[in-house]
Amino acid sequence: MSEASETQSDERQVGTSRRPDYPGLERLVFFSDAVFAIAITLLALDIRLPPHEGAMTNAQLRESLIAIWPSYMGYVISFLVIGFVWMAHHRRFRYIIDYDRNLLLLNLVYLMTIAFVPFSTSVISEYGNQTATIFYALSIVIVGIASFLLWWYASHGSRLVEPDLPASVRRKENLYSVAFIGVFALSIAIAYFIDDDLAKYSWLLLILTARIIR
Repeated sequence: MSEASETQSDERQVGTSRRPDYPGLERLVFFSDAVFAIAITLLALDIRLPPHEGAMTNAQLRESLIAIWPSYMGYVISFLVIGFVWMAHHRRFRYIIDYDRNLLLLNLVYLMTIAFVPFSTSVISEYGNQTATIFYALSIVIVGIASFLLWWYASHGSRLVEPDLPASVRRKENLYSVAFIGVFALSIAIAYFIDDDLAKYSWLLLILTARIIR
């Protein structure tokens, strides 16, 4: 057998139950955790006081700290969102026992959407209007879609998960993704047709839907 044929044969076997590559799977998880950690850190680094010439008095500093309260809210919301999707990613990779090239690509796309969250957070923190709210919610919807596709690919037909993984677990994970996408998609409609502030409050439905599914 030629070297090229052997390489192709190895690529077909990687990511199957015939030869699970556990060190490679661990590298995927560690890299993903690093991206999540960096994204969360960037949320805090983006909180800045408005420029001011000269030294500020206590009153001026107090006013400046209060004035940037939208940045605090954006930080808290995005921290919780990233934390929520990290928990889902962590939980799902307890069920995923192997990987292949497609899973690597899907995971990279997923991490790309996560890395974009700090920017969309800065937009909604600075402007907070209808356009900013829709833009932020849309970016989170894309995160949810990427997460759903990642799990669907790994779990469909027990492709990369334990063959005896209960169907109830698969359905529950799918419902988490659908609820996540649905809440933020609903907020886009609310922001566009009704009120952008009400759309922001609708994100609290994520807590309720997660409790119902659980």
